[in-house]
Amino acid sequence: MIILGIETSCDETAASIVSSDRKIRSNIVYSQIEQHAPYGGVVPEIAARAHMDAIDWVIRQAIESANTAFDQLDGVAATCGPGLIGGVLVGAMAGKGIAAALSLPFVAANHLEAHALTVRLTNNIEFPYLLLLVSGGHTQFIQVKGLAEYELIGSTMDDALGEAFDKTAKMLGLGFPGGPAVEKMAKKGLIGRFMLPRPLRGRSGADFSFSGLKTAVRHQIEKFSPGTISEKDKTDLCAEFQQAAVDVIRDRTVNAIEIFREKQRTGGALVVAGGVAANASIRKALEETALDHGLPFIAPPADLCTDNGAMVAWLGIERIRMGLTDGLDFKPRPRWPLSELSRK
Repeated sequence: MIILGIETSCDETAASIVSSDRKIRSNIVYSQIEQHAPYGGVVPEIAARAHMDAIDWVIRQAIESANTAFDQLDGVAATCGPGLIGGVLVGAMAGKGIAAALSLPFVAANHLEAHALTVRLTNNIEFPYLLLLVSGGHTQFIQVKGLAEYELIGSTMDDALGEAFDKTAKMLGLGFPGGPAVEKMAKKGLIGRFMLPRPLRGRSGADFSFSGLKTAVRHQIEKFSPGTISEKDKTDLCAEFQQAAVDVIRDRTVNAIEIFREKQRTGGALVVAGGVAANASIRKALEETALDHGLPFIAPPADLCTDNGAMVAWLGIERIRMGLTDGLDFKPRPRWPLSELSRK
């Protein structure tokens, strides 16, 4: 089975050809970083227009790079939510158009489910497992019981961790995207010079809260007179911010593992996915925590943690195998929690 996957939920226009033998035949990603950099974050209207400009080229590149042809496809999957609705509509309509023209089965992919199943493409992992989905828009623990069977164990009460990274970078003038910029600065910084909170650490449950941490960073910056904050100040503040995030992730993960084990007595693994999963310090903390508690730790390659078409194509393969396809009248959604997915 050969599937075309299309992803346009935020600021990457991506398309990929993946086969049912877990071979990624192509994985084309067009980034919009340059368009959004002057604004310090993703501008929805700019993102939608950039998707419209790039979508045809990206899909054709995916087909050509895979050394295949449209008439060799067995199905099409396109992200239909959650995400910035303008971009989602661009990818969804492109996918529907190809599926209609070639009379192929169509899968309306849930962006979160695509992230959740990426390790089944890269590592052929069995259900169930504990997933930490950590990105610019989501920070949540999910018990992945099976295809379209998900139970939320913990989630952020306010900001996602990726958003907190991006806002910290913006306040410090580090540019966009913020996550990699903060991580790079943190490597040169001193932990402990600035005292930042570790929200919810030591509390029961597996929920997160990052709004207070972000606000604490702003308060530290405001202590400096305008124009006086130095490069050293920035590196130390980034180091403390990242360590605070790591400490919170480690604490919340311990609780999530305990909850997961109450539900799943044997087997399982700790899996991380989403753009923030590319952060080396967070990966290390998760791996150490998993090993300390006797769970295998699995993370996709960094380029498959960020948004990509391969994860969408693989979701298409999983769903088509189970007969879970969608009509071309499926309406894309800006919000689409995993709890609304079901075996149809």
